[in-house]
Amino acid sequence: MKWILTAALLPALLYGQMATFESKKAPADTAPTADPASTFWRDIKGIVITTDYNGNPVPNHRTEVRSRWTPAYLYLLYICQYEKLNLKPDPNTTAETNQLWNWDVAEAFIAGKASDTQRYGEFQVSPQGEWVDLDIDRSGQNRGGGAAWNSGFEVKARIDTAEHVWYGEMKIPIKAIVPFAPSPKLAFRAGFFRLQGTGADKQYISWQPTGGRTFHVPEKFGTLVLVE
Repeated sequence: MKWILTAALLPALLYGQMATFESKKAPADTAPTADPASTFWRDIKGIVITTDYNGNPVPNHRTEVRSRWTPAYLYLLYICQYEKLNLKPDPNTTAETNQLWNWDVAEAFIAGKASDTQRYGEFQVSPQGEWVDLDIDRSGQNRGGGAAWNSGFEVKARIDTAEHVWYGEMKIPIKAIVPFAPSPKLAFRAGFFRLQGTGADKQYISWQPTGGRTFHVPEKFGTLVLVE
């Protein structure tokens, strides 16, 4: 994904009343563990999502998202309560899985430029550790690379069947979002979502209501802010 560096990458205070999610700086990079009790994650407070894309409650599918960052990477940890899993047979964790959204996934949509929210990266991880990343352009200008884009992100996932919770972690290169080193107060437009279940039981879990039957409404994203 190519970006033109401008002064328009705005600090959080310019985003008005948008919902805000803070990503806390980490002292060093680490391999993903998908373990909220690890020293990397255990003291980090995140956001809790309990509603769908219309703001309606989704019982028994509580989703917590935590975030950390370093000069090189953005980390996201999903803690996903579930009732029943919808998993892809014969999962492949060594190559991108196209149309992964047909099964259970956690998703992050992140727009690097404040002035161009129609262009964003889409990152997905499944309970089995499958992944897909896409370069999305909703402007109609065909600037996105789609599924051919490779962000270089890493994932880790695990399922706790006894507790009916699955965990998914993403380690996203900062250079896949912006072409410069980040600093505190840097803010990205971002959306955090889950797809869970199948057919009539499919759940569309969304941090912010989008007002439609899709997550792809970047005007309704919230703000992810990097903090010390």
